[in-house]
Amino acid sequence: MSALVRDDFLPQRMMVSDLDEVAAIECAAYDFPWTRGNFIDSLAAGYHARVLRAPEGELIAYFVAMKGVDEMHLLNITVAPLEQGKGFGRRMLDEVASLSRLHGADRLWLEVRLSNQRARDLYLQYGFRHIGVRKGYYPALHGKREDANVMSLELGRLHAVE
Repeated sequence: MSALVRDDFLPQRMMVSDLDEVAAIECAAYDFPWTRGNFIDSLAAGYHARVLRAPEGELIAYFVAMKGVDEMHLLNITVAPLEQGKGFGRRMLDEVASLSRLHGADRLWLEVRLSNQRARDLYLQYGFRHIGVRKGYYPALHGKREDANVMSLELGRLHAVE
């Protein structure tokens, strides 16, 4: 964990009351953001969702993950653009990996845009492996589509990589 992320930056369960801030970060971070409705639906479906706030209360990062049989699928993980590169992404990966193990998952899956090299590098450093490509998975500018890297982390390997 980065020295910039102090111990008092503790993830908390995402609540409907967080969604205005979550949606604002989502819109600032992505050309094709999730809608507030996507987050509401995820919470209503019982997906695992956490937010990370600074001790002063500012929302910094969040994730949404869906439990499957013996696995967890990370659907969205985002750090506020002005807070990127400070260790918060890794902190949230620690949280989703811990939560996944707690719920009996052996593996954590995610998709990431091929163009998102910074995130792909973080996932590789964390121990994820590239296992495939989903063609045309993400919307892109000018009505085009962008491929996604499918990545997987065997949760038993996490501490061997750190």
